[in-house]
Amino acid sequence: MKSTRAVFVATLMTLALTATHAFDIQAHRGGRGLWPENTLHAFDQAITLGVSTLELDIALTADDVVVVSHDMALNPDHTRDATGAWLPATGPLIRSLTLAQVQAYDVGRLQPGSQYAEQFATQVPKDGERIPTLAAVFARVKERRAHAVRFNIETKLDPTRPGDSASPEAMVRALLAEIDKAGMAERVTIQSFDWRSLALVGQLAPTMPRAYLTTARTLKDSRWTAGLNAADVGSTPQLVKAAAGATPGQVIWSPAGNTVTAAAVKEAHALGFQVIPWTINTRADMANLIDLGVDGLISDFPDLLRTEVRQRGLPMPLPTGPVN
Repeated sequence: MKSTRAVFVATLMTLALTATHAFDIQAHRGGRGLWPENTLHAFDQAITLGVSTLELDIALTADDVVVVSHDMALNPDHTRDATGAWLPATGPLIRSLTLAQVQAYDVGRLQPGSQYAEQFATQVPKDGERIPTLAAVFARVKERRAHAVRFNIETKLDPTRPGDSASPEAMVRALLAEIDKAGMAERVTIQSFDWRSLALVGQLAPTMPRAYLTTARTLKDSRWTAGLNAADVGSTPQLVKAAAGATPGQVIWSPAGNTVTAAAVKEAHALGFQVIPWTINTRADMANLIDLGVDGLISDFPDLLRTEVRQRGLPMPLPTGPVN
């Protein structure tokens, strides 16, 4: 008879193998359909629910701290100042503020009457949430002992507005330093619409997975695709291949969900890529894309995605309970 320890170790290995091959359930901005976006509270809740990957965005503050924010400037739809007043318009650029200044704002609730609040009426507020540092997110996941959870980190850059953020090199170097400091290199994918940052990741951390985000708009403007022209190749997967080069890191193509075809998924897989579309929020769209053979989905509603994946009998990430 096997010892209790041997059974325990075997069980862990089985679970780890299952997680490795599970359909990738990514909580977009931590699951903003359910909780305040890109907050520690959202990431906590997503871990408890059970997701494969926390999808999040980063920016650099004036004092070069990596913080988690989708917007390059403070968003009035979910930002209140130290007095509790809603920002009347788009606020300062995060790059212009120190960490202390950034964290003076409350981002735990949607502004009533805003289009954002109407779109995500199911989001449950959590007053007092601050824009977190990436280091704090890594620390929270460690505290939760969520050892299988991965991170899909987007560099928020816009090549058409270079003054609104740190440079690609400054952002990538700061991001890689935080990943290294936290010992998370084996659990991170770096994604971007601005492929210049992915080229830098390929140079500085060639084994790190990279996800090439695409929209119909960015594919028409070579400023987004690191100078490559979509017209020069036969397809978007071929364009991704050209951008990725021969570096050993896993390559992922993350297209807008409404642009995905069965032929494109098949071509990407033949080139050795995973395909993980964004941002998929209805069961019908989830079902359609899973039928096309995608490897995962990024969703504001990871609860709905879990339900769809479960009903199909696909391997799923396990929920992580609270630390005792």
